[in-house]
Amino acid sequence: MSTDPIAFVGGGNMARSLIGGLIAGGMPAASIRVAEPQAALREALVDDFGIHTFERADDAVTGAATWLLAVKPQVMRTVCEALAPQAGAARPLVVSIGAGITTGQLQRWLGTQLPVVRAMPNTPALLGAGITGLYANALAGEDGYRRAEALLAGAGQTVRVDDEALIDAVTAVSGSGPAYAFLLAEAMEAAAREQGMPADTARALVLQTLLGAARMLTETGEAPAELRRRVTSPGGTTQAAVETFEAGGFAALVADAIAAATRRGRELSQAND
Repeated sequence: MSTDPIAFVGGGNMARSLIGGLIAGGMPAASIRVAEPQAALREALVDDFGIHTFERADDAVTGAATWLLAVKPQVMRTVCEALAPQAGAARPLVVSIGAGITTGQLQRWLGTQLPVVRAMPNTPALLGAGITGLYANALAGEDGYRRAEALLAGAGQTVRVDDEALIDAVTAVSGSGPAYAFLLAEAMEAAAREQGMPADTARALVLQTLLGAARMLTETGEAPAELRRRVTSPGGTTQAAVETFEAGGFAALVADAIAAATRRGRELSQAND
């Protein structure tokens, strides 16, 4: 792994997970710089990782070849415009995990044409079990992809998309996706309790069932439809449940939900322009 300095602008949970992954992968703590306005978060980062922290973003990015922007979308423009003079002079690789913020917006706010990689991780990255969708602009190219992949490797897998518009769909599927699984778990637990099951038993059954199903999906290599078919005996309990889901328009509801999340990603981009 390269030891060139990396500056994180924002020191929240996602930044912490990426920093932990970098250090676990062999990057020296001295090569990691973080700008974070909250003193308590800065102190925690120093205590946990021994990295350099700064209150101001312009201090953190000085001398860094890669900038990772990990601030809330609604403040991204303000942060970038304040860093524009340094961006023009240093011409870093910029990696952004801001939802709904396009590479074009980042270049405009930073005041110059720069190599930019737009990344959309998800919350399982906090456990090193996430997946991140990546789009690199033409100036970033293959080198930008590789550097971003190395930066994000500690968070889990990465996938590339060659059309930036697809990042909104990535956000809808995997960025927001953990919430869909949590919603299903919540509903299954509630339904189990309605059948008279104690809450702790319902929770144990639901959590392990979802974990086991996820492992089967990832480890067997089989398509979801095939795994579902194997569990569904004709005329059995699973078939009764699946037919109920289908009668309620389950597949169409999921499609509508992901379409709504995709649209919202585009709306966020316009709202922050």
